[in-house]
Amino acid sequence: MFYDSYHIIENLSNPQGAERIYTVVGNICETDTFAWDRKITEVREGDVLVFRNAGGLCFEMSSNFNSRLKPAEVLFLDGKPYLDS
Repeated sequence: MFYDSYHIIENLSNPQGAERIYTVVGNICETDTFAWDRKITEVREGDVLVFRNAGGLCFEMSSNFNSRLKPAEVLFLDGKPYLDS
């Protein structure tokens, strides 16, 4: 991010995988990059990544800025995902 934010990102689906270097991107305001050159355990298709901190990017602070829909929040309990409503 341009404002030096740091998002803690972990791979919930493959926590014991080999660490690899990733750039994590997605839909956000001014730029689409959440993290550059970040060590995360190997990400495979279908894996779930968790952002441990999101600051103003979390659902409570979200809006339809730039005509983008609000993000979904998925909560996990005993390994089962629930879509927050």
